[in-house]
Amino acid sequence: MNVVLGVTGCIGAYKAAIVLRLLQKNGCEVYPVMTAHAQEFISALTLEKLSGHSVVTDLFQDHDTSIEHILLARRGDVLLVAPATANILAKFAHGIADDFLSTLYVSTTAPVVVAPAMNVEMWRHPATQENIKILQSRGVQIVQPESGYLACGEVGEGRLAEPESIVQTVLNLLKGEQTLKGRKVIITAGPTVEDLDAVRFISNRSSGKMGYAIASEAARRGAEVVLISGPTQLEAPTELQFVQVRSAREMAAAVFERFPTTDAVVMAAAVSDYQPAEFVDGKIKKDCRPLQLSLVPTPDILRTLGEQKKAQILVGFAAESTNLREYALRKLKDKRLDLIVANNVSGPDAPFGSDFNRVIFLTPDGEEELPALSKKEVAGRLWDRIQALLNSR
Repeated sequence: MNVVLGVTGCIGAYKAAIVLRLLQKNGCEVYPVMTAHAQEFISALTLEKLSGHSVVTDLFQDHDTSIEHILLARRGDVLLVAPATANILAKFAHGIADDFLSTLYVSTTAPVVVAPAMNVEMWRHPATQENIKILQSRGVQIVQPESGYLACGEVGEGRLAEPESIVQTVLNLLKGEQTLKGRKVIITAGPTVEDLDAVRFISNRSSGKMGYAIASEAARRGAEVVLISGPTQLEAPTELQFVQVRSAREMAAAVFERFPTTDAVVMAAAVSDYQPAEFVDGKIKKDCRPLQLSLVPTPDILRTLGEQKKAQILVGFAAESTNLREYALRKLKDKRLDLIVANNVSGPDAPFGSDFNRVIFLTPDGEEELPALSKKEVAGRLWDRIQALLNSR
């Protein structure tokens, strides 16, 4: 396992040596890269002697590094930047490639992990927070800084995370590739569409992004994935089995057919609760009088799965605008779920169409409230939870 370790210029740079050693103890080969400012805090010689590899410090140093960033980008299984200053985060977010590390970043196709470290006000600044969101939306994993006493004498968040936490994030990424190998999972995504006539239908605002992220993460971890999706504007994934449906009844049929041989089901789809009692052939004509629609409930897929499940792990979603925990806990119990993902769909943080989500994981044993994260990160956290449940059975 090859880790390219980028080190930038701040007081936390001395911890890069500890991170390097911990990575080595866990079987990683470490290739250090330092910015010019990083060398003001820790010497390149230190990391060279610890790693056993020459430290790249400049895009055009003595040996031929004019293409070294490409070679190193291809060699690394993970690019880790610890510490990552506000400056390097800004460069990464906006594609600025004016030194070796930033050029390496835009050249790599490997997963990227950054561990920010800076003054509390620099961390809280809208520009930094916007850059973090941009990087998260591109799949970069952020090891959140810790709160405490900072080198500048202030107290607050911005202190580099402990080396053990940084290294564990990298190891989880490296070792997580096949942790679901041999498992069969179903994920539902997107809205369902309930046709009223040949022109009109009832649906909802779901974009499908959360369900697609969950499916992609399961496939990345080696699972045999079936993604059952209602109509979305998203491109169908190629690394898994994709089943296109339209209505709640079609989704129910697709799920029930595959459920007996499945290890886990994640019902991330926003299934319509009601459908028109009758479908009208052709188009209902407007005649300026009020139109009354008769609606009937759609199949309750989650409830049926809860009644039928044996050893399967069953995960639902609760999209609520009020009393989030109360309604989610009721749904968790009534439908015999193992875990429910609750999120508020009203207000400025509404997740519909967004690349970010703020959720609460609720189980019969407790809860975990997550900060606003990219949907890719939420998917990763969710599969960590599901894997633990699968392993316990």
